[in-house]
Formats: sequence, C-alpha cells, structure tokens
Amino acid sequence: MANISIGRTITSLLLGAFVAILNQTLLNVALPHIMADFNISATTAQWLSTAYMLVNGVLVPVSAYLIEKYGTRLLFVIAMSLFAAGSLICAISTGFSILLIGRIVQAAGAGIIMPLVMNVFLTVFPPERRGAAMGMVGIAMMFAPAIGPTLSGWIVEHYNWRLLFVMVIPLAILDIVLSVLWLRNVSKLGNPKFDLLGALFSTVGFGALLYGFSSAGDKGWDSGLVLSMLAIGALFILFFVLRELGMDNPMLEFRVFKYDIFTISTIVGAAVTMAMFGGMLLLPIYLQNIRGFTPLESGLLLLPGALLMGVMSPISGSLYDRIGSRPLAIVGLIITVFSTYEFSKFTSDTSFGHIMLLYTVRSFGMSLLMMSVQTEGLNQLPPKLASHGTAMSNTMRQVSGSIGTAWLVTVMSSRTEVHLGDFRNTVTAANPNVVEQINNLGAGMAALMGLPPAAGQSLAVQTVYSMAAVQSTIKGINDAFIVATFIAGAGLFFSFFLRRAVKR
Repeated sequence: MANISIGRTITSLLLGAFVAILNQTLLNVALPHIMADFNISATTAQWLSTAYMLVNGVLVPVSAYLIEKYGTRLLFVIAMSLFAAGSLICAISTGFSILLIGRIVQAAGAGIIMPLVMNVFLTVFPPERRGAAMGMVGIAMMFAPAIGPTLSGWIVEHYNWRLLFVMVIPLAILDIVLSVLWLRNVSKLGNPKFDLLGALFSTVGFGALLYGFSSAGDKGWDSGLVLSMLAIGALFILFFVLRELGMDNPMLEFRVFKYDIFTISTIVGAAVTMAMFGGMLLLPIYLQNIRGFTPLESGLLLLPGALLMGVMSPISGSLYDRIGSRPLAIVGLIITVFSTYEFSKFTSDTSFGHIMLLYTVRSFGMSLLMMSVQTEGLNQLPPKLASHGTAMSNTMRQVSGSIGTAWLVTVMSSRTEVHLGDFRNTVTAANPNVVEQINNLGAGMAALMGLPPAAGQSLAVQTVYSMAAVQSTIKGINDAFIVATFIAGAGLFFSFFLRRAVKR
C-alpha cells in the first residue's frame, strides 16, 4: 500500500461515484418532456428507470468476481468508459429505443462502480478509520441523488433534457484520465473461474424479481405477469443461493450471513432503503401532481436536506469511529420514524416551509445511519470476504429499494381507489343532503358563469368529483407513508441488536 496515494485514489473514485449516482437521479424530472418528444406513454418511459435498475441489479452480484479478475484500475476505467459511452448514446438518441440502449450501457458501468468504490475503501483504510472514509463515500451516495431533482428541474425548465446526459460526459472523461494516472490495484489479482451457471441463475432471478416488483405498481399485485415474475425470480434466486453455497470459490459468498452484525446491518440498511426510496418517489408525486409545484420548486424543496446530508456524512463517519453504529442508528431511526410519520399527515394546503422542514429533519436522521450501519457490518468480515460483503450489501440495497418503491406506490394506488370508492358510496342520489348541496353549487356556478342550469349542474358534479379525486390521492399517499413508517420502525427494532464489530 506504500505506493498508493490515498488522496488521489479517493478523488478519482468519488468523482466517478458522484457522477454515476447523480445521473441516475436526474432523469425522473425530465420524463414528461421525454414522453412528449418521443410521443410515448408513462409506462413506456418508465423503462428508462426500470431497465437501468435491472442491469444494476444483475451486475452487482458479479462485481466480486470482476474485481478479483481484472483489478481496481482496469475495472474502474472500463466501468467509467461504459458510463461515458452510454451517456453519449442517450444525448444523441433519435428515438426511444436508442435512448433505452444508452441507459442500459450506462447502467452496465454504474452497476460496477459503487461496489468497486466501497471495496477499495475497505481495503485501503483500517477498521478504526473506515467510518470517516465511508462518510466520504456517503457524500456521493446521499448528496448526489438529493441535488439531482433540483439541478434537473432547472435544466429541464430552461434547456433541453439532452443536456442532462451531455453535461456528465466531460466529467466522466476527466475521471477516466485521473483513473489512468492515479489509480493502482489495491487488491490481490487472481484468476477465479467464472461461474456461468451461477451468473445465469442470478441474472434471471434478480432480473425477474426486480421486474416483478417494478411492474406491480403499474399492473397490480394480482397481475398474472407480476406473480409469475416474482415466482420465477424467487425460484432462480434459490437456485443461485444453493449453487453458490455448494462451491468452494463462489461468485457471491452467502456465508457472509454467518456473521451476525453483518446480517443485522443488512436488515437495517434494507429497511432504511425501502423507506427512503419509496418516500423519494411519493413526495414528488404529491408536490407536482397534487400541489402543482414546478419541477424546479420541488427540487429546491429537497435542497436543504441535500446540503445537510452532504455536510453530515463525514461528521457521522467520524462519530462512528468514536462510538460505533448502534447509538447513531438508534437516534437516526427515531428521527426517521417520527419524520416519516409526519409525512402521513399531508393535506391539500400543507405549507411549503413545513414540508421542507420535515424533509430536512428526515435527511438529518438518514445521514446519521446510512453509511455507519453498513460500515459496521462490513468491518466484521475478514479481508477475504470484503468484496463479497460489499457486493452482497449493495445487492440487498438495490433489491430492497426496488421492493420499497413498488410496494409503497402500490399502497398509494390501491388506497386511493378505496378512498375514492368511499366517496362514491357517500355521494349518491340516495343522500338528500349531498344532492341538495350539489344542486346549490350547480345553480351558483350556472348563475356566475352564465350557463344553462343543466350545464351548471354537470360542472358542479365534475368539480366535486375532481376535488374528491385529489383528496383521495392525498389520503392514499398518507397511507403509503404510514406503511413506510412501519418499515422504518422495523429497522429501529433491529438497530438495538447492533454492536461494535471486532476488528479483523
């Protein structure tokens, strides 16, 4: 390690991680504009995110093999080159199919970058300094996705959405140059045998599982396609686990779960990721679709929380080195549970400032525990399992984020229909009070707008139904945040079982 410059290594790795994660979050705000340019539906456009997530999900389990086979330097350069090439394809795409291909190429690079970055940090930093080191990783992991919506909103409102892809290309090229000049292999190279059957099982298993959960929000949990994909995914993941456990040199080492702190930290991390990712999707729906805020305004609302997470990430890393993950996780999750529950109290006139305060408080809670919990679990693993632990941890977060998003969106959709059904049961011709109020509203609107009585009556019914649909959606979002509160509460329960990992 004597010939390795820690500062240069950190700079080149963190720049790559930041650019990759930032680009992943830039696209959501731009989807309506892409739909208009290519004349595609929301379901079709969503594949730009779903395909990216699927490729990430199937590549992460292979990362441990790739790191041992090709080494840090070559693999990182290849990953960043793929990411840059994918960004270029997206920027010059003339149709949706080409844009989708570009996103898949991007994901092929990004899916390797984060496991590789975390593995390098675990290798070059001793256990007593890993908290601060992983706190720096946290700057990229938490700061980039938080500022993404703000930056994307501003660009989409003033320029073309293609600029979202164009602007990351110079950064990616710069990072490739820095990696060639500065990076060195930090782990021992080997010649592991590629487990083709295991790779096939994991690709089909994780791919089908993530596709099933991603489709559930759109097609419903009772869809035959969703259920069959979930069943196929679970079956092939079982095949994959059994295959890897039966091998002397597995591609992904499931024996990492023999280490109790790693297992608990993975459960806590999965719960937090489910609550966080789902919440990050629900909040823009409420802000833009219900309250009518612009993409830029929605992004600006998230900015104070983003800045706080960026500042707190290295601080919480230093605190972890001193006191361990358990107190940070407990305090952070108490804050997260409280603030997530407060999100379940949205109304049609909840103030912008109140929502911003809640999100900022929630971000503070998340910043205390995201990296510290993961680092504690990885610290328990012996060095030979570091890359496998990193790959497993990232795989679980990817899957749990997908599950959390699909689950909470489905809760929102289904509960919205329930609340709208309750409204329909109340507003019927058999309810004389409601009929009288609608008649009065229709007469007033007809007189105000100079319309015939029948037209005023029809407009009154449409207005009341529109208001009911908005209120039902808000209630559905609130119900989803209640579920997210319970998920975060489960993470809080398991955090009490964390303890300081024995240094290895």
